[in-house]
Amino acid sequence: MKKDLLSIGDLTCDEIKLILDTAVAMREIGQRPIKKVPTLRGKTVVNLFYEPSTRTRTSFEIAEKRLSADTLNIAVAASSVLKGETLADTAMNIEAMAPDMIVLRHASSGAGHLLSRICKSRIINAGDGMHEHPTQALLDAFTIREHKKRLDGLKVTIVGDLLHSRVLRSNVLLLTKLGAEVWVSGPRTLVPAGIERFGVRVSTNIDAAVEGADVIMMLRIQQERMQGAFFPSLREYFSVFGMTTARVARAKPDVIIMHPGPMNRGVEIASDVADGPYSVILEQVANGVAVRMAVLYLLAGGVDVD
Repeated sequence: MKKDLLSIGDLTCDEIKLILDTAVAMREIGQRPIKKVPTLRGKTVVNLFYEPSTRTRTSFEIAEKRLSADTLNIAVAASSVLKGETLADTAMNIEAMAPDMIVLRHASSGAGHLLSRICKSRIINAGDGMHEHPTQALLDAFTIREHKKRLDGLKVTIVGDLLHSRVLRSNVLLLTKLGAEVWVSGPRTLVPAGIERFGVRVSTNIDAAVEGADVIMMLRIQQERMQGAFFPSLREYFSVFGMTTARVARAKPDVIIMHPGPMNRGVEIASDVADGPYSVILEQVANGVAVRMAVLYLLAGGVDVD
């Protein structure tokens, strides 16, 4: 594997499959009475999160602890960033303490690439602006493969705020690379210009988009990133694009419903769908730990797991 994990676009099909296969073994560790192996003993991992996070940050921290790494969480709200320190200076000061890996989430696209150029530490992109979120796409692919046994040839429909979503960008790169047929749907104002160039089908008619789908992936409406009115109201958005049981019925009988979280119930997705029999949303959270363990393990050199 590469020195860093910054983008799905940097990974080959074989590397993606290696991560997913390694995650199967890592998931087994989480099912043991003592959920710990000495694989990363003596390694130091810094979690540097400039944006709020529950699932991703907790998932990385649990993954690091299960691999016996020494972890350090930097709360940016209580750091020198508030005194005007730049990301580069923060990174170089952390680098001076010789960590082995830095897990970075930042509001600016390309922040991970900046750290990759100036740091010897291995950099893992935990989400950079509206650019990418590679480990989310990997855990989504792992979850789909667990249920469908394949990705090639599946119809995957992604619905919601496409314009502001780093999860969309990483998933499109990964799913198309592994042979899935990807459809995207949302209000025309929230469809990125030229997204068809990435090999996806675009439909502003959600009923057509979910027709015969094997997988439906909902995306959060990211109001914190919106500068202006992209649709009339949340109520109208749910009426036109919300995932309801009636819309789920248009998909394949064995469809699975996904959401990277956090969910806005009654906006993107109805509660009876989010909590229903087709939902694998909590499985995604559980699989995130195994996938991030696999990424940490492989970036560290892939030593033996006991």
